Amino acid sequence: MSISSRPPRPDFLIVGAPKAGTTALHSALARHPEVFVSSPKEPKYFLCDDAPPPHWCGPGDKHSQQEWVWRRADYEALFATAPAHAVRGESTPFYLWSRGAHRRIAEMLPDVRLIAVVRDPIDRAYSNWMHLWCDGLEPIPDFVEAFGRERERVQAGYAPFWRYRELGLYGEQLQHLYRYVDPERVLVMRYRELVEDPRAAVDKASTFLGIGTGHVDSIPSDNARTYVEPSWRTRALGPVVRGGAWLGQFVRPEVWRRAAPPLIKQLGGSGEAHRPLLSQEQRSSLIDVFADDIAVLTEVTGQDFSQWLSPVSRGSFRQRATA
Repeated sequence: MSISSRPPRPDFLIVGAPKAGTTALHSALARHPEVFVSSPKEPKYFLCDDAPPPHWCGPGDKHSQQEWVWRRADYEALFATAPAHAVRGESTPFYLWSRGAHRRIAEMLPDVRLIAVVRDPIDRAYSNWMHLWCDGLEPIPDFVEAFGRERERVQAGYAPFWRYRELGLYGEQLQHLYRYVDPERVLVMRYRELVEDPRAAVDKASTFLGIGTGHVDSIPSDNARTYVEPSWRTRALGPVVRGGAWLGQFVRPEVWRRAAPPLIKQLGGSGEAHRPLLSQEQRSSLIDVFADDIAVLTEVTGQDFSQWLSPVSRGSFRQRATA
């Protein structure tokens, strides 16, 4: 199999949003015979500026930053072994949020194609909180309360993944992105497409990337966490997990990757708790937070997102796929 003589750079990026099905879409496209995807999936290169990542200081932030690929030579090496025929890509869901990434992507990859997957911003934020809570990193057991802590966490230097509100402002994000990238090179997909008709969703992405359709007929479930009920376990073991994640910055990333799962598993005990849907009261308290941005998103995409203004939660990938 010949190796491409093209510059070793991606032809497409899945740019966001976090907890909107980007991992599932990435995994599906990785199965396509005409696609080469990077390992790691999320190099986060365009979040940096050929310099080390910012010194985020939230629970687990410093450990995870060890895995960021910030040197250009290291980033290009991720694509050096791609077959000559392959469309090359990577998936860093924070690129949609990062204004700096928009500029860097446009400067380095003037012809790149971008896929942005968007999800009801309240459900997305809840899934974001759930991810951190079930990993033992989020200390607040109430989602709405944790959502309200965003400002103080940003001021304290927490990493982007703690921005439950900001990460869901897709209208503002796309408006800014379109200042640097032709909208014709941006495909905006919806989380529900991945759930309701996976084959059609992958074919839609494939058509946008200029590759064959009909090669992938399913999408793996997303990386949702098993729900952890607030209990004495979370009160006792949560601080241990957060302390271990902090210590993880002083060792190679794989050390904490191996040590963390058994400890995190203990948070949930022996059973598998049912992941609760957001109540109508919880959703209703947050709809106004996103209403203006949903209007902006509707304007910049020409799509109708009014369903997101409903007080009814639609649940996770797994819950919706099996409903």
